[in-house]
Amino acid sequence: MANSSQAQTETTPERSPQGFPVTLQDQTLFYIEARVGSFPPSFRARTISERIEAFARDVEQEPDSLRIVVNELADTVDITAGDEVLMTIADVDAEAANATERAMAQDYVDIIQAAVEEYRRSYSLQSILLGLIYTLILTVVLVLSFAFSNQLVAFCSRKLKTWQGDRIRGLRLFGTEIIPADRVADSFIELLRIARLALFLGLLLIYTSLVLSFFPWTKRLSQDIFGYFRRAALTLGQNLIGYLPNLFFIFFIIIFTAYTLRLIKFTFAEIRRGTITIPGFYPEWARPTYNIVRFAIIAFAATIAFPYLPGSDTPAFQGISVFLGILFSLGSSGAVANFVAGIILTYSRAFVVGDRVKISETIGDVVEKTLLVTRVNTPKNVVVTIPNSMVLGSHIVNYSGSVRYENTPALVLHTTITLGYDVPWPKVHKVMIEAARRTENILTEPEPFVLQTSLDDFYVSYELNAYTDKPAKMPRTYSGLHQNLQDVLNEAEIEILSPHYSAVRDGHQLAVPEKYFPKGYTVPGFRVSPVDPASETNGDKTNSAQSHHPSE
Repeated sequence: MANSSQAQTETTPERSPQGFPVTLQDQTLFYIEARVGSFPPSFRARTISERIEAFARDVEQEPDSLRIVVNELADTVDITAGDEVLMTIADVDAEAANATERAMAQDYVDIIQAAVEEYRRSYSLQSILLGLIYTLILTVVLVLSFAFSNQLVAFCSRKLKTWQGDRIRGLRLFGTEIIPADRVADSFIELLRIARLALFLGLLLIYTSLVLSFFPWTKRLSQDIFGYFRRAALTLGQNLIGYLPNLFFIFFIIIFTAYTLRLIKFTFAEIRRGTITIPGFYPEWARPTYNIVRFAIIAFAATIAFPYLPGSDTPAFQGISVFLGILFSLGSSGAVANFVAGIILTYSRAFVVGDRVKISETIGDVVEKTLLVTRVNTPKNVVVTIPNSMVLGSHIVNYSGSVRYENTPALVLHTTITLGYDVPWPKVHKVMIEAARRTENILTEPEPFVLQTSLDDFYVSYELNAYTDKPAKMPRTYSGLHQNLQDVLNEAEIEILSPHYSAVRDGHQLAVPEKYFPKGYTVPGFRVSPVDPASETNGDKTNSAQSHHPSE
């Protein structure tokens, strides 16, 4: 009864389809399916396993000492080793196995004898020494395999580097090079290293499993490790086979998208060349429009292919997608604003690459125009990157618009000088127009012209206007125009001075270079007129004293 209660409370081994296993050294010998009296099959299988193991460890008893004893009173057949009963076979066991008790007993005896012989052989000194020898051989093979793999990967890496740009070309997707040739070669090298690591792990797993199987104490652990690896490999293989239909759909989507983008790219390329004309659609719109359409098509294809990606229907994948979407929404507001501004600037035709523009306080040539930023190269060769949202929010002055747009007059350059009322204005007009004609990059047609913009207290403001078709050379043109104005005014003996300056200078000397002085020119002195003493006042005395030259 004590054994019966213990059998009911102890943990039972896992039941297989054939029953509960009887084992020796983690090797299943046979199964127990039937209950005998109050003893369940799990308890019987565990008890029989313990008795067989005790018999196997007792080297004084030979495996041939096993006997079959028929118990006619109990109507059972016992398998004994000396005076010890290893197991009892009842009629219920025979019925479950669809055999006779005697035949079952004989089969079990044969199985037990073979298992005991194998058990004792595995624990023999000879078997352990062989295990050590095999372990040493496997260790040498493993080290040589590692060394050979390293040499092979190094050799292949050098070959891939030499093939870079020749046999190995850049990776292109939808007509755009997304990975250059050097990065493709580096990717192949990284794949080789990953393959080497996988090989190392596989060899190490096989080595560990084999070494553990050489010794009886670790043989069960070796079987467990190999079983884990086999189940993982089978699961991975089954998943890959099950995923093949999804790979077919993804491949079809990629091929269809690639050929669609090729057709669209060809169409927009012909529009840009002018072969295909669409009323109201300018050729410079072709490239940005193609980029927008390409992005939309790729996004649409990615949306269609998303359900076929591995793990796309799992909560973890969906949660990560939502999280990334929230991060993108919160962190891309500025980028979206620049993107929208770039589209508006493109289709408003405010400027194109190569135009001389002024954006806020920045003046220079547009060297790059993207959907996010605009880059301007200043006359000092400083590249300024301006976000498109800032460009759209500020005023834009395009100096090259007169050159790019048809039926638009040339750009007018203008500068202003001030001269006294004593200089005849027709003479000033003639001289200033002559200075413009001498200047490089100034057009003769339309002719330069002069405007008198103001009549001030001491002088007249003259504004010279001249046409040019080279707005990119504005700084040099202005510099040459100012130089020529100085030369021509000096030649005409016209001083570029405010009139009140001559009231405080000594001797009324001409303020022009000496090479322009008239022949025989001498510096004149002040003219002093006498003052009537009767009309002289304190204020007049002061003024008169101040008007006399110290040299007099």
